[in-house]
Amino acid sequence: MKKYILITFLLFSTGYFSQDKVESIMTLSEYLSYVKKFHPIVKQANLVINEGEAKLLKARGAFDPKIEVDFDKKEFKDKEYYNKLNAAFKIPTYYGIEFKANFENNSGDFLSPEANVPDDGLYSAGISASLLKDLLINKRMASLKQAKLFLNQRREDQQILVNEILYNASISYFKWLKTYNQKKVHQQFLKNAEIRFKATKRAFFEGEKPAIDTTEAGITLNNRLLNLEKARIKLVKSSLELSNFLWLNDNTPVELQDNIIPDIKTFNNVDTTFNIALFNNENFDINNHPKIKSLEYKIKGLNIERKLKMNNLLPKLDVQYNFLTDNRNRINTLTNRNYKAGINFKLPLFLRKERGDLKLAKIKLNDKKFENQVAKVTITNKIDAIQQELKSYIKQSDYLSKIVVDYGTLLKAEDRKFFLGESSLFLVNYREVKLIDSKLKAIDLENMFLKKKAGLFKAAVFTINE
Repeated sequence: MKKYILITFLLFSTGYFSQDKVESIMTLSEYLSYVKKFHPIVKQANLVINEGEAKLLKARGAFDPKIEVDFDKKEFKDKEYYNKLNAAFKIPTYYGIEFKANFENNSGDFLSPEANVPDDGLYSAGISASLLKDLLINKRMASLKQAKLFLNQRREDQQILVNEILYNASISYFKWLKTYNQKKVHQQFLKNAEIRFKATKRAFFEGEKPAIDTTEAGITLNNRLLNLEKARIKLVKSSLELSNFLWLNDNTPVELQDNIIPDIKTFNNVDTTFNIALFNNENFDINNHPKIKSLEYKIKGLNIERKLKMNNLLPKLDVQYNFLTDNRNRINTLTNRNYKAGINFKLPLFLRKERGDLKLAKIKLNDKKFENQVAKVTITNKIDAIQQELKSYIKQSDYLSKIVVDYGTLLKAEDRKFFLGESSLFLVNYREVKLIDSKLKAIDLENMFLKKKAGLFKAAVFTINE
């Protein structure tokens, strides 16, 4: 239903509406839901999840079983120098262990003695392992762990990016609401100026008012017309700015039609829309903030990198053992009497490269930890500051509401005295200007309040109520 209403709001061009257009309200909730669903940058933000999933898939590929075939043959002057076939099936595991099955079949006049195998070929099955370096952690294992952390980090980053778009969209909505309310105020007082101008002009023709009063009434009327035109242009600009966030599913931009108006009750519904109605500083856990969780995932990833660099300080000791048989159909022929084994040991004497890599990894890790601590304090203080400002705006709003009521009372009294001939047009206009200024200040204050609510939504990274 919501989607139908929005499409009705937005899709039809101005030619489809009659001159007497029926005004339709687009609420903040409807607007933000539409932005969240169709805005291209929101869709672009979803790509960060796809990037994380792709990197995770790539990291898991390091543990895929592999089939390898190596064939090499040489013939020269009717002589077969060699004909070598080596086929293998390998299964890498999470730790530095690899299982391997192999078939080798070689022939030729100039084979190396170690390459001689039975006529039907030689089968082998065995295992290779790293006993020191790369046993508990290796590059394959580290890449997989980091890819999982990167995917989780991207989910948090995606939420931050989406909320950034929703925040900017809400600011545009509040500006649209502000300019709409300002235009309504100027329209209201334009009517008053028109009534006074007509009354003053009639009184002049009847000899009850001097000509100078009609001049003053005309100046006031033209001022009201001028202010209304300025307000209209501001409303048009804010409507176009709002349209920047309105798109269709096929990435087609939508222009907001002039019969669509904002919800003047947004002030009462903003907490529910931003899902912060139950927000309480005491219940706010900074560790659940997406920015902090993203940094925590980065720290965990850098810690894995540090462990990998520490692992590189260990000497390399790789071993392998393969059972050999020339009969693949008889498992019992795989005994320790026929085997192929090997040991590979390596240790750099000074380990300067490895120690340098470890220091750099520690520096990066500590740098991110410091950033995390600063981010926690910054976010907490920002949220607290916004809460204090919101409390102040509520008090200011109460004071300003009373001022608006009192100025309205003064204007009514002065207006009544004017039509009874006991006051001047100057005093009436003076009272009215004060009332207009106070109403415009109230609109500005409401706009600042709503923007701070959006700032709280952005700082604490809530989710939009659908």
